Amino acid sequence: MKNKKAFVQHRIFKLFLALNITWLTVLCHAEQKTAIEVGPAIGSNLPPLNVLDQFENRQKMSNVIKNKGAIITFFRSADWCPFCKSHLRELKAQAETFRKMGYGVVAISYDSPEILREFSYNEELNFSLLSDQNVESFKALNVVNQKYKPGDRHYGIPYPGVVLVDNKGVVIEKYFFEGYRKRVKFDQLAKKLAAKN
Repeated sequence: MKNKKAFVQHRIFKLFLALNITWLTVLCHAEQKTAIEVGPAIGSNLPPLNVLDQFENRQKMSNVIKNKGAIITFFRSADWCPFCKSHLRELKAQAETFRKMGYGVVAISYDSPEILREFSYNEELNFSLLSDQNVESFKALNVVNQKYKPGDRHYGIPYPGVVLVDNKGVVIEKYFFEGYRKRVKFDQLAKKLAAKN
């Protein structure tokens, strides 16, 4: 009787262990979203942007690009996306480092200037937030998330990602991902850029 009970307990434990390993594998693969091919082509000139900053001033890339270039972060929303809010806070922590290297720093979404202004003020951001409410610039940049169609509540959000341009506005690197959780780690990007300098 004892052996049968021990055998059953052992089988249940093995089944439990197998289920946990399977579940962890599924979770890990769900988080390991691979890069996707969206955004402007490497080596291409960044198209002109038609955007407003958080103070409703029209902005051009020539206002953003510094002597080394610019780091442009695309995010879904500073209003309803917690992953975006966290990512913007991470950018805030590295923005001054990027500027000291000679890069301009901005982040752009489909949020209204009012939403961006409130978030920027509350978080004391040290870089500009840009609004592409008409989705014109996102279309030109090929970053519109195809999951949402015109008329959908979230139509116009970009894929989360980062584009680096040089001081002439030529795209030198880009990072975009299918899922909304995986994002560029700005501390790692700072180390990579510092190694190039």
